[in-house]
Amino acid sequence: MRIFKDRVAVITGAASGFGREFALIGARLGMKLVLADVQQDALDAVKAELEASGAEVLAMRCDVRHAEQVQALADACMQKYGAVHLVFNNAGVGSGGLIWENTQADWEWVLGVNLWGVIHGVRIFTNLMLECAKQDPEYEGHIVNTASMAGLLNAPTMGVYNVSKHAVVSLSESLYQDLDLAQAPIGASVLCPYFVPTGISQSHRNRPQDVAAGAVTASQRASQSMSDKAVSSGKVSAQEVAENTFKAIQEKQFYIFSHPSALGNVQERMEDIVQQRNPGDPYQAAPHIRDMLRAKMKAA
Repeated sequence: MRIFKDRVAVITGAASGFGREFALIGARLGMKLVLADVQQDALDAVKAELEASGAEVLAMRCDVRHAEQVQALADACMQKYGAVHLVFNNAGVGSGGLIWENTQADWEWVLGVNLWGVIHGVRIFTNLMLECAKQDPEYEGHIVNTASMAGLLNAPTMGVYNVSKHAVVSLSESLYQDLDLAQAPIGASVLCPYFVPTGISQSHRNRPQDVAAGAVTASQRASQSMSDKAVSSGKVSAQEVAENTFKAIQEKQFYIFSHPSALGNVQERMEDIVQQRNPGDPYQAAPHIRDMLRAKMKAA
């Protein structure tokens, strides 16, 4: 996708983190924006900020777990702008703890947002984009799905999140191959950030009542503490990741990483699989982190 000016971008999870940065860059490039989030006050603030800068914005509260709400977002987009060119399936939440201690509600919430949100976005918006392409011989489109390095690795006490993000990587690779097979004028990318200061570690602030959390376990408290520290101490900003993402869209780059240096861990995991070895020690290079996590679990 070479041209952004006057093109339409749809962004889920747009009120904070990567989504907000995608919106700011899109506005700067002259795009028409469709913003979705579950946090109404933050969404209203972003909308006001962008409109003050002269951007054209449609903002809707949307819980991406629900197909009908994503469909309503798509319908509103088409009614207002008549087309869609760039889609960021970006909404995401996190939940930690030992995998057997996660409740059914934990699984339903995290998979509902992280996986089903992307499924709904791909299913609904890809078809719309293909229809737009039929009407415009010069049409260019692109879809970016936000996964995580957790979609390529399997750190302890992150099981539910890991599962959701591995599925997003697989979905995205499948989307890329299917679009290529169909010779569609639509590109695809998967964003795999590592520890970047965003609101992901505090996503429980928006956890809906229908999947309310139960009693918090020792491992979940320990995981939350470690996650808060790791995310807040990240040296790569959400703005930098967003800028690199737009560059990747222009260059038709599929895999987008915030921390390429972490790919050594991915390579080791792939070698474990190919060599049929048991999964390696995720704390081999930093055993003090394992000791700290165990101590927190025992002290909780």
